[in-house]
Amino acid sequence: MNRRTALRAGFGTAAAVALGGALARDGFGQAAGLSGVLRLATGEPSAFYEAFGHLLADELASANPGLRCRVRTTAGSVDNIELLRAHQADLALTLTATARDAADTDVFPRPVPLRAIGRVYETYLQFAVRADAGVRTVADLRGHVVSLGPPGSGAAVFGQRLLRAAGLSSRSDVRVRHLPLNEGASAMAAGTVDGLLVAGGVPLPALKELDERPGLHFLPLAELLPRLGGRESRAGAGLEQVSLPQGAYRMAGGVATIGVSNLLVCRPTLRHDVAEAVTRLLVMRATSLVPGNAVGAQFLDVRSLIGTGGVALHPGALAAYRALHG
Repeated sequence: MNRRTALRAGFGTAAAVALGGALARDGFGQAAGLSGVLRLATGEPSAFYEAFGHLLADELASANPGLRCRVRTTAGSVDNIELLRAHQADLALTLTATARDAADTDVFPRPVPLRAIGRVYETYLQFAVRADAGVRTVADLRGHVVSLGPPGSGAAVFGQRLLRAAGLSSRSDVRVRHLPLNEGASAMAAGTVDGLLVAGGVPLPALKELDERPGLHFLPLAELLPRLGGRESRAGAGLEQVSLPQGAYRMAGGVATIGVSNLLVCRPTLRHDVAEAVTRLLVMRATSLVPGNAVGAQFLDVRSLIGTGGVALHPGALAAYRALHG
């Protein structure tokens, strides 16, 4: 399978109109006839989740002319799950690890019931530091300033775990800031932040620019995987060792980092026919959901779409997979 990733971008917060209409099949096995508003929580403006959200929204609207898809920009995984809980979103993108955290009150104030539509792609954890910072491992970050992503993002939660795995405290060893991607990139360019953790496709435009000036070094993260839980636990959280692709950034090719799978999730109460329609589209329009210039690792294949870790598939999604592939 080609290993590619990335995607494109927007939203308003209007209340949802109930999705209605009969679930009809067209010649491609897609669903047609749905109408109303479907709200999709994604991620930061101009970043990976938002990009995928716009591609998915365009395909859903094309397959169902009566359906209006609204893509909402957010801080990321944690915010998206909270929006589902508050009934302010119908679908959401999240790291698999964060979706598993939804059952754990260490991250969320109370458990959030979720169902998966599918495992849509894999992103890379990219811990970039200024080349002139003299930092070569996460443990070397002692005494430095880093941004771990905005509050409400999966990177913010995961970044803390990486620091602990490296034997560092965010209270005493590393000065941690939680900046949106564009603000973090500006701070790195200005020299007020030494490192930036991002979960996304490669190359990310913001990191690509920094790689040209002032220059970046990408930290190896795979060596910390054994400290993030046992093999079974890591697999359930969608974590695996991957290498940054050659050519993505100037000097990053082959750096061993961590790949994190991503899920499209919903509340258990999402209508069966809506979940089935979205699932059919993921399968039948997979190539339209990944830009040709992307180089990360993408799934959108039935063999991996159903690999949702510890998050159960929505019954509508399960019915679609069974109908399409037995």
